[in-house]
Amino acid sequence: MERLADSRCEQVFRWFAELNRIPRGSGDERAASDWLVGFAKERGLDVIQDEACNVIISKPGTAGYEQAPTVILQAHMDMVCEKEATCLHDFSRDPIEVLIDGDSAHADGTTLGADNGVGVSYGLAILDAADIAHPPIEFLVTTSEETGMGGAFALEASNLTGRRLINIDAEEEGKLLVSCAGGASVTLRLPVEWEDPTEGRRAFHLVVGGLQGGHSGIEIDKQRGSANKILGRVLLDLSDELDLQLYALNGGTKHNAIPREAQVGLAIRPQEVGALQDRLGRWGAVLGNELRGVDPGVQLLLEAVDGLPARVFSADTARKAVRVLCLIPAGVINMSMDIPGLVQTSNNLGVVRTEQDEITFESAIRSSVRSLKEEVATQVGLIAEMVGATVAQSSDYPEWQYDPASELREVFAGTYEEMYGRKPEISAIHAGLECGLFSEKLGGEVDLISFGPNIFDVHTPKESFSISSVERTYDYLRRVLAKLDR
Repeated sequence: MERLADSRCEQVFRWFAELNRIPRGSGDERAASDWLVGFAKERGLDVIQDEACNVIISKPGTAGYEQAPTVILQAHMDMVCEKEATCLHDFSRDPIEVLIDGDSAHADGTTLGADNGVGVSYGLAILDAADIAHPPIEFLVTTSEETGMGGAFALEASNLTGRRLINIDAEEEGKLLVSCAGGASVTLRLPVEWEDPTEGRRAFHLVVGGLQGGHSGIEIDKQRGSANKILGRVLLDLSDELDLQLYALNGGTKHNAIPREAQVGLAIRPQEVGALQDRLGRWGAVLGNELRGVDPGVQLLLEAVDGLPARVFSADTARKAVRVLCLIPAGVINMSMDIPGLVQTSNNLGVVRTEQDEITFESAIRSSVRSLKEEVATQVGLIAEMVGATVAQSSDYPEWQYDPASELREVFAGTYEEMYGRKPEISAIHAGLECGLFSEKLGGEVDLISFGPNIFDVHTPKESFSISSVERTYDYLRRVLAKLDR
């Protein structure tokens, strides 16, 4: 810990260590929220704590900055609680000890809480300091960001007066985030008609596997294979040539994860098994060629099953299910015209499940343009209409659209270039940030930016941060605040 005590941003690390003594897993933030309120009251600062345990701490501007427009510093107090299988740590009561290895800070077999404890600690250090020039500050610390942005959704906008917001929740030094995607979950439910299988058939499980999968926002641009979409293509071809009876169609585990595996049960006449194997062999070659640069491990496995299932899909249900798999859009739909290389709109058919009397198809739609997000949802709705299915939309969160006239972005970029002699990377993320909600709640009349230090392997027991990067980024923030005098 000596490395942190001797740091030029010692107070940041002090508050980070204090914060790590308090339970703050998503949904368990009351103690951390109360601690933040106590911090404010001890310093005579105005504080608001709402029913969602969000906290807003206000501090006047320093000498010469009293009349400057208020700036909102924002972070979230909750953390993802993950640990190694053999780790005995209890996140509900045990403090997280910070371990040092050279320039790296990490925990012992658990997540570190750097996401977003470092951002919270930046804000606390600035509020506690007497020697940092800054305009009036509203320090907003939200709850349940990691599990659906519950705190941001519950936030009462009238509690904030600032219209410049600095989100300290990015994880790559030198990269300024200026846009993020909005999203929605859409579930199509196809009713199932069941019938008895034809006697004398053989049963198999057809499995699509060997895929990498990944985050359906951040990694959608890698064009990795979707097991659900691949299975739809293969089944459409097989059904045109062979007499198949289908049952138990399942794939993926989360709507926002690119599905790595999918499978279907099928019953086939014994004399067609050879033809089935031949066609799967040809599909294996096709997929191997298509995905050779991104998913070279893709495979189709045919596994024999003892006996026949008790029931199979009717021919009409099977036909509709395969067509839904094929028609629901997936992957990158269009690219941004403002930011080169940024995916603007995508959809991920993440989960397919056969339930008692229906097959569900769950999609995660993302776009930085609201009308395009709505267009994809409309397409899924039209598919549902064509096959006699129902569709429902949930978890709708707004986008943060790129603002070409952002003054805050210009201050951040100019300060970075002054400090390092090079321009920062102006970027965006094809995933959700709280910034989208803040923009909506403040009527779009807010200038936003997101930044942060180098934090690695977040949401895993290997989570760590670069000590020197935290120091540099804190110095960067201080210099930016000093420029916000008008």
